[in-house]
Amino acid sequence: MPSKEEKRRRAKIVEAIVAKDTAEAIERMPISFKDLGALFNHLDEVFGNEGCDHTLKITTAFLDSKSLNKEKIIPWLGEYGGYCDCEVLANVEDSWESEIEKNT
Repeated sequence: MPSKEEKRRRAKIVEAIVAKDTAEAIERMPISFKDLGALFNHLDEVFGNEGCDHTLKITTAFLDSKSLNKEKIIPWLGEYGGYCDCEVLANVEDSWESEIEKNT
């Protein structure tokens, strides 16, 4: 059984790895935290009025309205499970919500 000191050392290693992975993921983001948060808020509002048709229609319209690079952003959303509007809201928001809160 590892000592308390060894457990702390291991925890610090894991923490460093997670921080490095997070920093690299942030560097690859093709959208700002502000715009990503605005996208999530927009999807929340729209889903109050209508359901998901299992396309990225609402997301694409939002990106177009902000003149954001949908050719880069849409594949990036897919990397986090955002293959339709409701999945962007569920999966991508779940992955990035805490970082948005820290960075906006």
